[in-house]
Amino acid sequence: MENIVEIRRRKKFSLDEAQKLLPLIFRLTEESAIFVKKRQKHLDALPNQKSDKALEIETEIALVVEKWQSKLEKLGAVPKGLWLADFDSGFGYYCWKYPETEIVHWHGYQDGFSNRQPLSDLTN
Repeated sequence: MENIVEIRRRKKFSLDEAQKLLPLIFRLTEESAIFVKKRQKHLDALPNQKSDKALEIETEIALVVEKWQSKLEKLGAVPKGLWLADFDSGFGYYCWKYPETEIVHWHGYQDGFSNRQPLSDLTN
């Protein structure tokens, strides 16, 4: 029963817990990113970016991103921008960005993605 994922968790993550959850978050993110990329190509190819079809595609993209964010929040991660997720560590956030395959960065609570640091800096 080790593969059970707790929904709507509001706790701090150890690095090990965040890493174990990452394959699921990676898969959810990859599916969403591929869908959005395909729809964006269709949108870019439209001759009229203000047409009903363009609005329909933009709405589809927004819904997929909203669903992705909601799923990450239910898993306890904090979505931060498009295809970015933070995991509260108790001293800051473990920071992940698609398509990274593991969590190798962190940043403080007041910092963002642009100030993230390698995890190896925590142990040095």
